[in-house]
Amino acid sequence: MNKMAQKITCKSCSGNNIIKKGIKRRKMQQTQRYLCKDCNTIFTLQQIKNKTYPIELILKAISTYNLGYNLKQTQQNLERKQKIKIPISTISSWINEHKETCTFSRLRKQAIKLYNPKNIIKKQALSHIQPYAFKCHKAKLYILINENPKFEALMAYLEKINSKEFPNHIFNYNKNNNNGQRASQLKFNHLKINQIQKQNKANELAKLALNLSNSNKERHQAIQDFFLINDSTTIAAEVPVYLTNWDAGYYKHQEGFIFPLSNYQTPITGHIDILQIRNGLIHILDYKPEADKINPVEQLTIYALALSRKLNLPLYYFKTAWFDEDDYFEFFPLHAVYKLKKNKRISKYQQKLKMAER
Repeated sequence: MNKMAQKITCKSCSGNNIIKKGIKRRKMQQTQRYLCKDCNTIFTLQQIKNKTYPIELILKAISTYNLGYNLKQTQQNLERKQKIKIPISTISSWINEHKETCTFSRLRKQAIKLYNPKNIIKKQALSHIQPYAFKCHKAKLYILINENPKFEALMAYLEKINSKEFPNHIFNYNKNNNNGQRASQLKFNHLKINQIQKQNKANELAKLALNLSNSNKERHQAIQDFFLINDSTTIAAEVPVYLTNWDAGYYKHQEGFIFPLSNYQTPITGHIDILQIRNGLIHILDYKPEADKINPVEQLTIYALALSRKLNLPLYYFKTAWFDEDDYFEFFPLHAVYKLKKNKRISKYQQKLKMAER
């Protein structure tokens, strides 16, 4: 990522009156230094300190290994592409150092028995309004669906994206007529939600992944690819979803639900940045630079409503969040559209909701 395009704050006083202050040169890398004009602190944005090798090389080594290559193959791959031979012991130390963040290590042994490095991730170019690259980690999908068989319909949906049965044409419906059908553009009144701000593995992964991006334009793909390869819960990226009239009718006739999108023409479409299976729930994540300054509750709620209907799964199995490298905000989309009953005798739906929230 272009470092000056990031939100740079002083590591000492948190001020943002920052200027460049020369280059710190080491044997194999150069690092930009910054000066805080408020407190005169000099610092760098480097996430891993005191390393002989550039952080980009370290992260590429970890990703290569987590694709399923062994240590020797990882060494050879880096030598061929980066023109540098790194000791196997050094690569091994990098992997061990970052396994708490790059949690795919817990699934790697099982995953590489299912797929080889060249086909472990399925990729498909989608021409939807603008080019999108849908990607799915086949090994993780298989493993996590086996652990959570109630989400079996998700596997079928992701596989369908690559077939003629998937309605790809509707994602170009408003290409020449911008009538507000994209989920990211819609605003509507929803119920009050309990929005939780916290720190999450997603922040740590994003912080590392941004080192692999050379521009603002590349940061989404850098984060998606890094999550898909190195996280143990991320199963897909740039997942297309759509909400139809039938979906709207379903929610309108469900007791306790509100559907505040009657004024919008369907289908409503969107693309989920990152899709995870974690703690018995399907998590929908959206990377938003400067996440603390925005509130995409409507967009994420639509994503969850759409995927819930496509999978024929109750909405209480979904959790949504937006994040950047510093902040993580999550909520249950069900709370935005479902009115809880106040009487003492609660419905089976509410009982299951309470169980899902634990």
